[in-house]
Amino acid sequence: MKIIRFDSIDSTNSEALRRLPEFEDMIVLWALEQTAGRGQRGNSWFSAPGENLTFSVVLKRPVKAADAHFLNCAIAEAVAGFLNSQGVLASVKWPNDIYVGKNKISGILIENSLVGDSLAASVVGVGFNVNQKEFPQLANATSLTRCTGKVHDLEECLNAIVSRFEMNLSCLESHQARALLLSSYSSHLFRKGQTCRYRDMASGEEFWGRIEGVDPEDGRLLISNLDSNKTVLYRFKEVSYIL
Repeated sequence: MKIIRFDSIDSTNSEALRRLPEFEDMIVLWALEQTAGRGQRGNSWFSAPGENLTFSVVLKRPVKAADAHFLNCAIAEAVAGFLNSQGVLASVKWPNDIYVGKNKISGILIENSLVGDSLAASVVGVGFNVNQKEFPQLANATSLTRCTGKVHDLEECLNAIVSRFEMNLSCLESHQARALLLSSYSSHLFRKGQTCRYRDMASGEEFWGRIEGVDPEDGRLLISNLDSNKTVLYRFKEVSYIL
């Protein structure tokens, strides 16, 4: 693992994509400040300079496009697992937001390039709130220091998360190991097994449902619709949590 550190940059994901041909597998781009951080759904990622982790990991390894969801499992489980090691109970709000209680502590953005039916390269971006205490622009954000009452070393946190991620990536090499990774990811799912309200984005219908897990074939979210007594598989953006 090689880390390239920036004092300030627009976005570590953007920089990784710009320089993708020159980077090898497991190059980490870490910025103390992002001026144009990006999140899922085209959202921005706001982070106080020097207080949090904003980094991207470049992956260049043989992964079938159909198995791309396991990359998400690997990084989300790594972040949640790191938090648990710090005594902070974390969950994964499917597919890849990390929550502590009802507050978001981390977001993940994965961008893939394809060649045929395989991934030519992937850029795995992570924004993780570490030492920031106040979030005036965000109503439901938290950080590691707010959860533990301690100030944490950013580089130590980075190394711990990336090491866990690399260990999880090794699980992609066998069917049995993938099943274990998926089970661990599923065990961290936000609201899993709880009866809560959701909205089907296609129909606009609100319903009482219970998250059961994820489909091992493509990572879709499995929810039991308690109103219709049906089990439904949802892709990204097809279902909304009512918080």
